Amino acid sequence: MLVTLKDIMQESGVSFGTSGARGLVTALSDRVVYSYVSAFAKYLLDSGARRPGEKVALAGDLRPSTPRIMQAANKALTNNGLLTDFQGFISSPAIAYYGLLQKMPTIMVTGSHIPADRNGIKFTTARGEITKEEEALLARETLDIDSTLFNADGALKERPALPRPGTLAKVLYLRRYWDFFPKNCLMGLKIGLYEHSAVGRELMGEILEGLGATIVRGGYSAAFVPVDTEALSPANHEFAKKMAAQNELFALVSSDGDSDRPLVAAESGTWLKGDIAGIIAARYLKADKLVVPVSVSSIVEQCGYFGEVVRPRIGSPFVIEAMEKLCQKSPKARVMGFEANGGFLLASDIEENGQKLLALPTRDVPLVHISVLLAAKEAGKTISELVKELPPWFTAAGRLQKFPQELGRSKLAELSGGSPAEVLSRLSDLFGHISGKAINFNTIDGLRITFESKEVIHLRASGNAPEFRVYSEGASRERAEEIVARALPIPDSWR
Repeated sequence: MLVTLKDIMQESGVSFGTSGARGLVTALSDRVVYSYVSAFAKYLLDSGARRPGEKVALAGDLRPSTPRIMQAANKALTNNGLLTDFQGFISSPAIAYYGLLQKMPTIMVTGSHIPADRNGIKFTTARGEITKEEEALLARETLDIDSTLFNADGALKERPALPRPGTLAKVLYLRRYWDFFPKNCLMGLKIGLYEHSAVGRELMGEILEGLGATIVRGGYSAAFVPVDTEALSPANHEFAKKMAAQNELFALVSSDGDSDRPLVAAESGTWLKGDIAGIIAARYLKADKLVVPVSVSSIVEQCGYFGEVVRPRIGSPFVIEAMEKLCQKSPKARVMGFEANGGFLLASDIEENGQKLLALPTRDVPLVHISVLLAAKEAGKTISELVKELPPWFTAAGRLQKFPQELGRSKLAELSGGSPAEVLSRLSDLFGHISGKAINFNTIDGLRITFESKEVIHLRASGNAPEFRVYSEGASRERAEEIVARALPIPDSWR
């Protein structure tokens, strides 16, 4: 049966979001997965990126639905004339790095930080994450799907076992950090590792131990735990403080489910916001030029550490696109980017002491962990003291779950419609009881409002889940959190 991937997307409700395709596990049937991967395989073959019989790397996170989805992906690759290089259950950046070194496309089965009732698929080519333009090309691919492969509910009738997992991706990822950073550079540091169900929990610990750190592991979970680095739960905060107090830690580290968004907590067990960790890491790595989305704290400009700051839309594809433009404009500059969720991307190779750290333009975790730890150690300070050196300006974020994405987008379009004066008047009426008079706004991604008080309220419909997010900036952590708490009921009233 001839269909386009766009037909499958409309039929299933599974579509491309901010980073990859995601949907409910019930919607991500074997047939839907098979169609997505077949479109990717067809694109690779038609574009000459792969020839029949060549390999595509495959990995996945620890969600209960991931093995089944990987089996469907493997079936699609083999039925389209490609081979599966299965690298097992490893992190998104580890498989992406493997693909870059091996000049091989990759598929990562993951729903990142979202709950276990959802999952997704990330695709990379031999040069990195697929672009929004490539997503559009995939959607237009015409597929000849053999309906006899599936039963009535879209499940494969025959489910071939996955190949035996390789270990090269893991080894290369370990060597990335062990070869670049000085031997035993983390010696003397006692670091807590919040493992939960992060697929990179073993790799994170091995990397830090290989650099001399003493690792204390805790919080291991056999069941999948959704950890959103932008909206940590009270249990996440409580665990970090308790683990830090019980073990006299220098710091605590972790990540989200597919281990592409880092978490770092100070010696007190207080988690750093992703953009704060990003600033410290980028400064330690001597970034000349930064790309950060509009949702990242304005401390990036206030601190004065970076020569140029570019602010695109939210999402790693937009950060990557802007980084590529900066690299072309300034080929000798150290170009990096990070997001409010902590995701850190390296666009330029870095050379130090005769060693080279290759660019990895996808979210990476150990680079932030190591850089923040070394920034504190080499300065002879605690991480809390490093944070206090930054301008006293704070961010917070909250979200409304089970919020229809289209409803969020349409309401934001209503709010931002009309002349600038009309919009500012409307926003002042709506949010004046929280932050006063609105004096500026932009619609680069959602609706970001600046008030006379210099406070910020940023409203955004999620690009990859049925959620609505509210970000804020204020003069204290308590004030930023208060702004979010008072602003959330407004979009909540729309549904």
